[in-house]
Amino acid sequence: MTALRIAAIRLLCPDPAATAAFYAAAFGAAVAADGSRVALGAQTIELAPALQKWDGPAPSNSTTFQHCAIVVTDMAAAYAHLRGIAGWTPISEGGPERLPAASGGVSAFKFRDPDGHPLELLAFPPEAVPPVWQGRSGLVLGLDHTAVTVADTERAVAFYASLGFHVTHRGVNRGPEQARMDAVDDPVVEVTGLAPPGGGPPHLELLCYRAPGSILKTCADDSPLATRIILAGSSDTDCPSHDPDGHRLLSIADRI
Repeated sequence: MTALRIAAIRLLCPDPAATAAFYAAAFGAAVAADGSRVALGAQTIELAPALQKWDGPAPSNSTTFQHCAIVVTDMAAAYAHLRGIAGWTPISEGGPERLPAASGGVSAFKFRDPDGHPLELLAFPPEAVPPVWQGRSGLVLGLDHTAVTVADTERAVAFYASLGFHVTHRGVNRGPEQARMDAVDDPVVEVTGLAPPGGGPPHLELLCYRAPGSILKTCADDSPLATRIILAGSSDTDCPSHDPDGHRLLSIADRI
């Protein structure tokens, strides 16, 4: 067995072929021959038919919210290209935001794909590009992380620590830039990065809204959410079905 890692993100889609076409057009994603997955750099997004209606779009501070962050080398160019693609809808108000240095200094833009799955374009400042993304060419590099909104940071950290994840960074984001990016009034957000034992990318981020507060909406096991985290490695045989906030987890062995 290899160490646990995030092998893929699975999206439930009314029409996987149409979703794959959007990801190819918007991000240059490579589409598998059977249309069941797309590759963003070395990372994989699986596309599965939505056999029943999943819970619809939620605000950024809802515990049903989960987004995927796509690394780009030039935010202006990536945003301009996205604007030429039909079907997506913005979350962020007014275009990309450059966050203050206290919040990492990144540029980011949040939006939803045509199915409503939340996504984020993410560009690092030149002096703070993580080693894993350094020296790579192209406009879209890959999937940096998936972020889930949680009600209690320490509870979520403890849960993922039981799977071998460890904290890599902690911070608190606030201010008008964060408010416009999240479309949430006066947010104060605890941001906690977690790395799986098998390394990444992608890694996991926890978002806990101290203000205006996380909207608690933990789903029952049979209530479908649109996004799943697929884990591979040493926990394949005993992967829990969801975290304490209801975000879905699947093992490679159980993902079908």
